[in-house]
Amino acid sequence: MAQKSGAQISKKAFIQSFIILLIIMILAGVLTLVVPTGNYTRVAMEGREVIDPASFTLQPKLDYPIWRWFIAPFEVLGGPDGLTIIVIIIFLLMVGAAFAVLDGSGILRAVIANIVARFGGRKYLLLAIISLFFMLLGAFFGIFEEVLPLVPIMIALSIYLGWDTLVGLGMSILAVNMGFSAAVTNPFTIGVAQKLAGLPLFSGSGLRVFFFAVIYVIFIWFLITYARKVERKPDSSPVYQEDQEYKLRHPQFDLQQELSADTKLKASLAWFGVFAALILSVLVAAPFVSAITDYSLPIVALLFLFGGLGAGFLSGKPARVVWKAALDGIMGIAPGILLIMMAASVKYIVVQGGILDTILHSAAGVLAGASAYGSSLIIYVLALVIEFFIGSGSAKAFLLMPILLPLGDLAGVTRQVVVTAYCFGDGFSNLIYPTNPVLLIALGLTVVTYSKWLRWSMKLWLFVVPVTLLFLALAVAIKFGPF
Repeated sequence: MAQKSGAQISKKAFIQSFIILLIIMILAGVLTLVVPTGNYTRVAMEGREVIDPASFTLQPKLDYPIWRWFIAPFEVLGGPDGLTIIVIIIFLLMVGAAFAVLDGSGILRAVIANIVARFGGRKYLLLAIISLFFMLLGAFFGIFEEVLPLVPIMIALSIYLGWDTLVGLGMSILAVNMGFSAAVTNPFTIGVAQKLAGLPLFSGSGLRVFFFAVIYVIFIWFLITYARKVERKPDSSPVYQEDQEYKLRHPQFDLQQELSADTKLKASLAWFGVFAALILSVLVAAPFVSAITDYSLPIVALLFLFGGLGAGFLSGKPARVVWKAALDGIMGIAPGILLIMMAASVKYIVVQGGILDTILHSAAGVLAGASAYGSSLIIYVLALVIEFFIGSGSAKAFLLMPILLPLGDLAGVTRQVVVTAYCFGDGFSNLIYPTNPVLLIALGLTVVTYSKWLRWSMKLWLFVVPVTLLFLALAVAIKFGPF
């Protein structure tokens, strides 16, 4: 049987993720039965809804039958988040198709060959530079899900250099998440939260740059240490068997042979290079150009699709081969659609059951009697908890900040510390919860199951979380401001 081009979600990874998400959906449903129904009044502020923190009232229990828990993944498409979910699904399919064409036409191999040739034997320097690049995208521009098209390329590069799929995920999506969390001018978390807090936009950047540097050192140490271990002893990798299957579909290649073959693909590489430059331009401009801010994800998807298909046709491959590769990519990724809908349905169940505001109110009650440092920790934990249900950083800010800011004022916590604690909780949990669509898509593009990803990445969090706690203690001690 001919090998299919592109990323293919394995049956094992799909079943495992399906079971985990189904259990979480049921637990969310059970919460709607046992947690009282409550409601905050929403008021308009600059075109967005925010909570009036003094308006919470208990409400009669809503009639939300059990059978609706199980159709929530389909109902969510017609809910308030439906358009966002549909855009993510279309993005996923476009990326899958484009990557499969790049894979099947040999362009991906040519790109990797050129990257390796430019750095010679300095592969750990290459690892450090690529990781820093992705971290900077997250920290300064708030880029996150838009880098997903680059994940398969980084994985292929990692395996060629003698590492594994986890290193490829680490230098790409995990790196951008580290930067997104240790944000300096991330407009979607720092920007929105500071605006709601009345702080000068992007104030406190000096201390944030210091923290970003600390997180980068920890992250690159973790990644290089792991990569060296895998290079010395390949079977120590948690995904060793899965990577063997990947290598069967993508045999190791001779660098010189690939570089000489590049001459046949010059037009393809030039075409794709133009679209890669356009994609990077969109990523950099999106946070600052309002006309494209809300459309950056579909724009990136379209550019990647047109770039991939055009490069495939220019490679000299017959049109039927290019279209077959695109179809292979779509079909290989398609099972992830159900997983994304299930992940989104967890928030939908909680909201339909009327208990989300009750959870927020209960957490606010705990915060009211805490010390300054204790309050900062509670804000951190609260953002971590709400992240399980609501993935969007800016949406969470509009939900939480109106409640947290006055409580922080009463506890003697500066508003800059409140913003910082919120951003830590929002960011560092992004690639932990199976309810995050970006994590599901990233894993769907690989051979890595959720359980193996969690076991591997938690070793990094063991270092990162204590450092964030120390940084919050420092911020409280110096009354990190201006206020």
